[in-house]
Amino acid sequence: MRVKPVRWQGSDEAIRAVQVAFDVEEAVLEAVRTAAFEQHVSTSDQIRQVLGLATTSKPKRPRLTVSLNAADYEFLAARYGLAPDDRLAIKERATRDLIAFASSKKKGSGTGKPGRK
Repeated sequence: MRVKPVRWQGSDEAIRAVQVAFDVEEAVLEAVRTAAFEQHVSTSDQIRQVLGLATTSKPKRPRLTVSLNAADYEFLAARYGLAPDDRLAIKERATRDLIAFASSKKKGSGTGKPGRK
């Protein structure tokens, strides 16, 4: 058996964790998401709190995620004037768009929904 690097040895428990999806009505989704937003926690942590499970005091890496396919990268590359395979540059430009969105929401201007250029 191969020995795992030290930095991987703490990941065994996380690897065995199973993601569970709850099929609930829209009102339940909205209530959980709203409570999570108001408490500045992830929806996962909000669900854990509702169920009485332990949560971490602070997220290790607060982040937003989205799944992008090849067509999405093609679109964003064209939008930003970049090569579709320059995914890091695309990510950086998308991050700037998200920051601009947040700034516009703070100022209360417009819908905050950037149009496709």
